[in-house]
This record gives sequence, structure tokens and C-alpha cells, in this order.
Amino acid sequence: MRPLPLILAALLLALPSQAQDMGLRSLETSDAGRGWEAVGRLNLGTKGFCTGALIAPDLVLTAGHCLFDKETGARIDAAEIEFLAGWRNGRAEAYRHVRRAVAHPEYVYGGQSLEARVPYDVALLQLDQPIRLPSVAPFGTAAQPHRGAEVGVVSYAKDRAEAPSLQQVCEVLAEREDMLMLSCDVDFGSSGAPIFSFEGGVARVVSVVSAKAEVEGRKVALGTALEAPLADLQAELLREEGAPRPGNVRVLRGGGATRFVRPTE
Repeated sequence: MRPLPLILAALLLALPSQAQDMGLRSLETSDAGRGWEAVGRLNLGTKGFCTGALIAPDLVLTAGHCLFDKETGARIDAAEIEFLAGWRNGRAEAYRHVRRAVAHPEYVYGGQSLEARVPYDVALLQLDQPIRLPSVAPFGTAAQPHRGAEVGVVSYAKDRAEAPSLQQVCEVLAEREDMLMLSCDVDFGSSGAPIFSFEGGVARVVSVVSAKAEVEGRKVALGTALEAPLADLQAELLREEGAPRPGNVRVLRGGGATRFVRPTE
């Protein structure tokens, strides 16, 4: 892997680890997965999968690069994308096709530096039908966490594609206003996975996984800052001709073969 830009590497090396990272815990049983059903696997036609999270009955948040064919760089037809809410051992709580997929207007797939890609590597998918099940409650969102904060991530990956895994404690190693560097354990398929804060005992989405990287031999994850890009994406959905108003997403202020883009790409 290429090293991260020097500004990010310097931030990481200057920061002693504060949190004790927890390992991954499989959510393959119904009891273990309770409360996480709004995280799902995004099947990208025949192009692999990503992870996404429901943030309104009809809106799924994921990474922008998940909407592009890794080999050709072409946009994947939204009709070929399916969201499997709470996918676990061959079953999902709900199955929905995607009506409309919007990547951030400033995101350009390929040909950019890592530092330029990550801040806009986010997308919203509007489902063909809302998911209104008591067992699948959309997650709220919250303000970006600060350096040293403890966060968590729920994701699918290449060797755990049939059930999600939870890492409830990992750490924000460094931050900028437009991106985060984290100690969270991510791998191929984790693209678009929700990164959660747990303030007040409530899981809220504060970022999405954009890439994995390595700094001085240390594996890290990179996440996209959420608040401003999410507002841009909602506006983009509304601007599209004939688009119905998407579900409201509330941002809490204050307090706190598989597709994956690597820094080498």
C-alpha cells in the first residue's frame, strides 16, 4: 500500500493510543444481531458487495465508490443494486431494490489522490419501497467525533459475507474537518460501513468507511466526514427530475470478488 499523505501520517504518529480496541464480534445469531438490523449488505449486481445502513425508511447510506464498476469505472445501474437489511446466514429482515443512487457531486471515481477522494466518498440510495418494520429501525446521525473518541463499526467483509460483525470499540486516531483516521478493523466489503458513536448508550452514524490504509506498519481505516456531505446528497436527490422528497434525516449537533477502494487504487 502507498503511505498516507504526510499530513495524516504526522497526525497519527503524534497520537498515543488511548482506547483499548475490541476485536470483531460476529452478529450471526438473532440475539447478537438485535438492534443492528438496519445495517445491511448491498449486492452490486455481479460486481461484489458493500455495506450500507438505513438512515430513513427509504434511504441507505454507503460509500460513493460502491456505485462504480471497479474494472471499468462506469456507474453501476441503480436497478442492479439490492439492499439486504440485516442479512444473516442466507436471510434478510427485508429485501429492497434501489430506485435511485446518488454519489456526492464532488466525488470523482479514480484518478484522484486519497486525500481528495475520501472527503466526498459517500452516497445515498433511495429504495424502491420504504422499510417500515419494527425490527428494522433506521439509525440517527450525529456530529463528527473528535480525536481520541471511541467509536464502533458494523460491517460485512470478504471472509464474513454471510453475517455482519461488530467492533464496538475502536478509536479516532486523527481528524480533519472532512475526514477521519480510525483504528477500526475493516477489509474488502467493509466499504460504506457505518461508523457509530455511542454517546448516551445510543448508536448513531458519524461516518462511513471509505478505505483502508497502512501508516508505518499500522493498519488504519479512513472515514468520510458526514454532516455537510449528507446535506449535499439530500439536496442532490431533491434536484433530480421527478424525485419524490426523501425521508428526513436528523443530524444531532453537539456532544459527540468484493469491492473496496484502497489507497493504491
